[in-house]
Amino acid sequence: MKKIFLSIGIFICFTLILSILIVGIDNKTQIKQKNSKNNQTKTLQEKNTILDNYNIKDLDIDVYITKDKKVKTMNIEEYVMGVVAGEMPANFHPQALKAQAVAARTYGLAHLEKFGASKKAKSTEGDVNDTIAFQVYMNKQDRMDSWPEKHAEEYWNKLKTAVEETEGEVLAYDNKLVMAPYYFSTSSGKTEDAVDVFGKEIPYLKSVDSPGEEEASKYKSQFRYTYNDFINNLSSIVPKDKLVPNTLKEQVKVLERSKGGSVKKIRIVDKDISGVKFRSLFGLSSSNFSIEFEESSICINCNGYGHGVGMSQWGAYSMAKQGKKYKDILKHYYNGVDVVKLNIRR
Repeated sequence: MKKIFLSIGIFICFTLILSILIVGIDNKTQIKQKNSKNNQTKTLQEKNTILDNYNIKDLDIDVYITKDKKVKTMNIEEYVMGVVAGEMPANFHPQALKAQAVAARTYGLAHLEKFGASKKAKSTEGDVNDTIAFQVYMNKQDRMDSWPEKHAEEYWNKLKTAVEETEGEVLAYDNKLVMAPYYFSTSSGKTEDAVDVFGKEIPYLKSVDSPGEEEASKYKSQFRYTYNDFINNLSSIVPKDKLVPNTLKEQVKVLERSKGGSVKKIRIVDKDISGVKFRSLFGLSSSNFSIEFEESSICINCNGYGHGVGMSQWGAYSMAKQGKKYKDILKHYYNGVDVVKLNIRR
């Protein structure tokens, strides 16, 4: 009898211990899963800064004003107003101006450390400066002084409307702020892949069609040089004595072009350089060029104006005239992006 009770007792104890172990394992698993989920959420929030709530002061930007040689701190919306004024003609379609405002706002925020900008990317003492090294910024007085007096107030109000109607809107890719919302003046009919121009693969900066820009003043441009001047410009690449005027046509050869038509690689005698480098040496409008060796001079014909990556401003104008809205324009030039509005508290 004692043996029976002893056996039952052992069985009950074993069952209880097993139950406790099982519950313990389940609890640890649940806690581990919960912690894992919380960590994933935390990681997402840390990386995805556009999900945060911002006080309006969080979006102040330090702009180095070159003519004053000092930094001016301003709210991002004031900065965007000055960039739209400095970067795009006021007579452009309102939808193109709105697209410019969103791109400019995204660019400005991408240069703030709180959005992931590197300290090394800063210019002088500011987050950005007011030149083409970043975005051209013009204050109201300077911009209005440059317009015909009878249109100045009308133009400023037009730009102001474009900025106000897109207030707080930025470009996002994969739920994160777009860090390279590049734009330029005029394409040759197609934009460029970022990797072909900057040597870096950026998923939202791909070559796309950009028709209707023929009316742009710099859609086509021409540069003419004497043979001596042409050789002098190339002397930093190869010694002058290696460049012979009579055989220069055979010594300078375009080897490779990009999807957008720009020169990727060009050979100078025995040295290969990028089209971007060649453009810089000659001060060309773009890297989309062809060279004609004439009897007494050398003519370089360029298509488009600017680096060719991202949104073409004249392309945006063309699309707007065709009835496209600013969000459609932005999504055309920046592959796979969304236009989102930041959560801003005042």
